[in-house]
Amino acid sequence: MGLLSGLESLGLGKMQETEVFEKETPKEEKGEVATAHKKTELDVLFDKTFKCPVCDNEFTSKMIRAGKNKLVKQELDLRAIYDTADAVKYEPVVCPKCGFAALNRFFKPMAVAQEKLIKEKISANFKGIEQPEGAYSYDDAILRYKLVLASTVVKGGKNSEKAYVCLKMGWTYRGKAENLPEDTPNREAVLKELKAAELECLQNAYGGFVSAFSQESFPMCGMDEMTVTYLAAELARRIGKTEEAARLASTIITSRSASERIKDRAREIKDLIKKQKGE
Repeated sequence: MGLLSGLESLGLGKMQETEVFEKETPKEEKGEVATAHKKTELDVLFDKTFKCPVCDNEFTSKMIRAGKNKLVKQELDLRAIYDTADAVKYEPVVCPKCGFAALNRFFKPMAVAQEKLIKEKISANFKGIEQPEGAYSYDDAILRYKLVLASTVVKGGKNSEKAYVCLKMGWTYRGKAENLPEDTPNREAVLKELKAAELECLQNAYGGFVSAFSQESFPMCGMDEMTVTYLAAELARRIGKTEEAARLASTIITSRSASERIKDRAREIKDLIKKQKGE
């Protein structure tokens, strides 16, 4: 399965063979008190209006209401867990007219040359996308992430931006696996596929961030150097690059600029690596 597979129905089947990254030359909190009305995912959503920077079309996309989705915890790779809605499902924004897609933070004007590339390689073949009236399913979100990644690749987005999209898409696969109904046909096989898809995303996210270290300046996608270093360490651990994970974690622990909080989390990574090795 490729990162961009599944776009055939939208007219973008050729994108599935596209290389996301160019090959380089070697060098818990207490719950809320129960009320008469149990908060649902729809309760924390609203329709936000966007204007497409490529075709000027105005449309709405579902977003999370500020302060309504309570943070429960944060996983080691910085994935946030909320009490009501999985916020990662609502970060992709897709223009239903021309097909341009980006994460909310990146859905903004771009260079004329980039617009031209989107129109030629995305819009010219785009067949439209369904706009769900209710909450987005994980499958809705995954399809939107693939469109975001396709647009990011086509417009020549930075490696850090592509890595960030891959990271969020990996979290979406993880969320789908965690919420997969018990009565799903061939559930174990489906879970295995979802785990493989998540791993592919995290591998690409790790590779993209590592490439960005030598090519870009900080902040990257709103993250400072220590945060990106920490994230790369945890991604390395999750994809089996334990030596690199330990090295990056040590860099944080010995850094004078890293906060005590991120140093503590880096120590957690090293402890997990030791357990994995049976030390």
